[in-house]
Amino acid sequence: MYVQLRETADELARVLWREHTVYRERGGGVVIRGEHVRRWISLAPTGGKDRALLRAGRILDGGTTAPARTETVVDLTAGTAELAAVCRRLLAEVAAAAEPAPGPSRAGRDRGREEPAGAPGRGGTRVPAPCS
Repeated sequence: MYVQLRETADELARVLWREHTVYRERGGGVVIRGEHVRRWISLAPTGGKDRALLRAGRILDGGTTAPARTETVVDLTAGTAELAAVCRRLLAEVAAAAEPAPGPSRAGRDRGREEPAGAPGRGGTRVPAPCS
């Protein structure tokens, strides 16, 4: 099974990224690392013939990998283009999950808040410090 995973990973790596590293995991799977995009993909055996668990995640600062953000089971007999499309979808989900969620707008946070007149800060009166 490892040989099939390795061959599939090599083909996928060439299609997905110009710069990549392919290596074997401890559990018998294969990892494709795209350092320049800070993402990784792994193919691991599932116990079924011609099927693999495809996972995707981020590469953190310092080069360590974050846990998988998304995963799916794929049929290894599918063509490279089909598998690459699945990989791209998972990588897009990883990228979307890595973006910070938009917070409430400043106007939304300030709504209903009143500061007393003369209080320092927004809307208050500031008195310049005397010069010596």
